Amino acid sequence: MKFLKNNMWMLLTLAFVFTIGMFGDAAAESIETTAKNKLFNVFNAVKTVLFILGGFGLVGLAAVMVFGKANWKWFALLATGLAILAAAGAVVNYATGAGMTAETGGFGDTFTNSAQ
Repeated sequence: MKFLKNNMWMLLTLAFVFTIGMFGDAAAESIETTAKNKLFNVFNAVKTVLFILGGFGLVGLAAVMVFGKANWKWFALLATGLAILAAAGAVVNYATGAGMTAETGGFGDTFTNSAQ
């Protein structure tokens, strides 16, 4: 019993490695593909929400700036941040060498085709 207490983590680690080794490559590809698709979906969903909130922010800042109560720097920073967010998918595609197609890049909407 003392052997099991002292080596419990080692035995669990060996059991985990053995279990992972039994799955083979097919399970790893499935997990990788699923994780990649979920990441793309989350990125695009968050991007959509941020564009909506940023658009309301730009309209709100423009309305406040009419009365001279806001700083132009805030407006420029928010517009620049939204432009960087819009280009994020293209930057990742360029850095990874992937093309601009949904099959290889996955991000889909960039400056060139965000209006489609």
